[in-house]
Amino acid sequence: MEWSERALVLGVKKHGETSVILEVMTRGHGRHVGVVRSGRSKTMQPVLQPGNEVAATWRARLEDHIGAFVVEPLTLRTHLLMGDVRALHGVNWLGGLLRLLPERDPHQNLFDMAAALLAHLCDPLAPSLLVRFELALLADLGFGLDLEKCAATGTTDNLIYVSPKSGRAVSGEAGAPWADRLLPLPSFLREGPGASPSPDAIRDALRLTGFFLDRDVFAPRGLKPPDSRAAYLAGL
Repeated sequence: MEWSERALVLGVKKHGETSVILEVMTRGHGRHVGVVRSGRSKTMQPVLQPGNEVAATWRARLEDHIGAFVVEPLTLRTHLLMGDVRALHGVNWLGGLLRLLPERDPHQNLFDMAAALLAHLCDPLAPSLLVRFELALLADLGFGLDLEKCAATGTTDNLIYVSPKSGRAVSGEAGAPWADRLLPLPSFLREGPGASPSPDAIRDALRLTGFFLDRDVFAPRGLKPPDSRAAYLAGL
């Protein structure tokens, strides 16, 4: 068995004296692991850092074996991330989210979004991209939110709340009597990706996605959200 793909480095674990087990995200083969021989060498260590993009070739005798990677660098970002603490937290946060996906299960849209996010992680655009990634992740895991029309009236106007029970949008008029029980819906989530939300809007959006991630994804698996998410929020 053999395949070659562009891959996003998620992390490594020591394996033996000189090797590592590399975890990557690929477009066609999903989240994948494999052994990198001499992965702890001075040459390979800078390449196998979270957030980098590499050209990865995976080989194994049988498909269900862990296999081995041969890796070549494509885009190295370590020098940028080390100078931006928030971006470093963002990389760790993204890796924690991608690990929620089943191993070897392709999620091409999430791969494309993750690659775009890593390319802009040091930009002002990064927080809104992270929010949109969490929304897409929820959808791929079967817990997508319906933000297109009001759950009570069907209107598409003045959608400013989300029901914590159903994950559906609610208009200002329909939700007024229960406003203290509803989650705020920042307007930029219904606008195009070029929107420039305020820090308050970003925090509201992350509160929204965080609520459903905690309830529907982390808690049922006995997990807690990655600490890097809270650290990123604290830096906004």
